[in-house]
Amino acid sequence: MEKGELRKYIRNKKRQFTSRELDELSLPVIRRLLSDERVRAAKTILMYYSLPDEVNTHDAVDALVKEGKTVLLPHVIDGENMELRRYESRSDLIEGCYCILEPAGEVFTDYHQIDVAVVPGMSFDSERNRLGRGKGYYDRFLSKVPDVFKIGVCFDFQKLDHIPANSNDVKMDKII
Repeated sequence: MEKGELRKYIRNKKRQFTSRELDELSLPVIRRLLSDERVRAAKTILMYYSLPDEVNTHDAVDALVKEGKTVLLPHVIDGENMELRRYESRSDLIEGCYCILEPAGEVFTDYHQIDVAVVPGMSFDSERNRLGRGKGYYDRFLSKVPDVFKIGVCFDFQKLDHIPANSNDVKMDKII
């Protein structure tokens, strides 16, 4: 299947679940993420603030802040790029591009301090390839921080045997 067809396939699979069911399916994924040794040891973590059809990270983001970790969230700045901003609390969030809640705080540019990047995806495969939503934001950003440990997060039904990938696609180090 081509990437566009795979995205459509995964969107249709997600629609088979209610938002409550997706929240329930998120719980074991988030438990595995929060107990991951790299996440436990990290001081600075790039997370994402989930959309309704993604693994729900809202409580996890708050839990990591409560543990004293520096949590960064992406903020879309134009049609091709995102920047990182520090997240302190839900009151920091504003609706940004694509109706995604994004932090309004200060821009974070000290990328070498990032220990772990937690990355959403439409799908992941056994080779740790990631299929995103098609805009390339994460691939462009992650190529700037090649040494950051990258954890792809998804529901089990989003894991496939093979995803077409090219040289612009950044592989994950681990899939949860």
